[in-house]
Amino acid sequence: MKIVFHERYYNSNYAMDPAAAPGRLEGIVDILSKNEDYEFIEPNPAKKEDILRAHTERHFSYVKRDPLLLELASLAAGGAILAAEEAYIGNPTFAVIRPPGHHASADSCWGFCYFNNISISLLKLYSEDKIKSAFVLDFDLHTGDGNINILTFRDDGFLVKILNPDSSVRTGYIKEVQKYLEELENIDIFVASAGFDQGIEDWGHLLYPEDYDELGKLMKVYSEKLCEGRRYALLEGGYNHEVLPKNVNSFCQGFK
Repeated sequence: MKIVFHERYYNSNYAMDPAAAPGRLEGIVDILSKNEDYEFIEPNPAKKEDILRAHTERHFSYVKRDPLLLELASLAAGGAILAAEEAYIGNPTFAVIRPPGHHASADSCWGFCYFNNISISLLKLYSEDKIKSAFVLDFDLHTGDGNINILTFRDDGFLVKILNPDSSVRTGYIKEVQKYLEELENIDIFVASAGFDQGIEDWGHLLYPEDYDELGKLMKVYSEKLCEGRRYALLEGGYNHEVLPKNVNSFCQGFK
């Protein structure tokens, strides 16, 4: 499996918020780098034309007012693109990127997000006629309204199905995901908005490490069934730095 990462993601000076807090990524990189099955790869920033497939010129200009924010948000979007490209050629990929993106809509953003990494990466593949449809599993505690706003009800023919599980019981949560996947068809690629703040020791107080492993396995099994295993995941939320690496690693173990 490929792991997308860039040293610049360690820079937390782009914002003063929990999602940018120092120390978030070090534990994740440390635990994943010890696995010989994983290959770390480094992305380039997304080009403006890539970003503008998902966002308005006005929103781009808003982010551009802060040079550091533009640099890191563009690099995060570039990491998402690299993950999507790797997934498309058959390499399961997890992107350890910052800042996150699933609350960024075409012309606005909130929730510590600036550019919508999922949308930018999927729309690049679509613009190149590589995919015509996609499935997004957003298991972050907070529904990715930006994903929904940009990727659903489109008029260009790109079909995207998004699941934000809402079960309040851990067994029901996994069953909800599995039931949805069982009914999917005609999907060209899978992607996860991988937020880990539903963790039992995080804000959501719901999912255990073994549940994240199961979510990864479900993504693997059904992507192999529907789209030759094309799958990738992008880091979103998760705020307890002590348990975040364990939960990410559990997901990756099932996902790889």
